Amino acid sequence: MDKSTVVDILLVEDNPRDAEMISRALRKQNIANPLSVVEDGAEALDFIFCRGAYADRDISNQPKVVLLDLKLPKVNGLEVLKAIKTEAHTRTIPVVIVTSSQEDPDIKTAYALGANSYVVKPVSSDAFIDAMSRLGLYWLLVNRPPM
Repeated sequence: MDKSTVVDILLVEDNPRDAEMISRALRKQNIANPLSVVEDGAEALDFIFCRGAYADRDISNQPKVVLLDLKLPKVNGLEVLKAIKTEAHTRTIPVVIVTSSQEDPDIKTAYALGANSYVVKPVSSDAFIDAMSRLGLYWLLVNRPPM
């Protein structure tokens, strides 16, 4: 990955079908912001902290938002969230949990670790695409992060 590459959205999703639906939902809303997809928690941490395959990435080019699944291979989403929110230089990156888990302990833990939002993936494809479209519009166009 080129050091100058800007990624506005980091999608951490191990299900290719869900990743494609999220990408399609963003395009449907004419959100053309650069999107990068990683498939497991370890790769997400490498991306955010510029390690491994992403060692040449410019750490100052952090995503505007991270869409993070909880049930991931290698490193689970809560561990990724904790790592992001623990470090001073990544703490302000908005992290939106996008998961199928409706379990109260997951929701409470995610917010306790610093999640900015928690979205349960809708069952129907149309509802899922609608929810992801709204999510993208909010975090990329409405929300104002610290400068």
